[in-house]
Amino acid sequence: MVYKNIIAIAIGGAVGTMLRYTLNVYTLFAGYPIGTVIENIIGSLLLGLFTGWFIHRKPREWVKLGLGVGFCGGFTTMSTLAADSLFLYQQMSLMESAIYLVVSLVGGLAFAFVGLLLGSKWSETKQEKEGQWS
Repeated sequence: MVYKNIIAIAIGGAVGTMLRYTLNVYTLFAGYPIGTVIENIIGSLLLGLFTGWFIHRKPREWVKLGLGVGFCGGFTTMSTLAADSLFLYQQMSLMESAIYLVVSLVGGLAFAFVGLLLGSKWSETKQEKEGQWS
């Protein structure tokens, strides 16, 4: 059972990391770490969505770990957020760094909350539809 969890985390992490890298490559032209902001906000939304779904649907543990710890953990990045904040402070200004942090943190929390609500609503709607056919 533990091996399923580890394999699911490894696969999810690999996919999430590859997507994060691809997004960063395609946003390098901006000259601003917008890729990190996008990936952390989308990752927060997805983790909230998965959590809302998991609360009501109770999937197997390896599915939760593969999507949450693996995929979302590989797709989002706290270390790059910290490094980008320091880069902006050193290369631009304290204001640029502060804006980046506020947008990243507040945006991430807001999108996680929205994802949680959407995931819960989606799973409840799906359960109601399944109940109609029972």
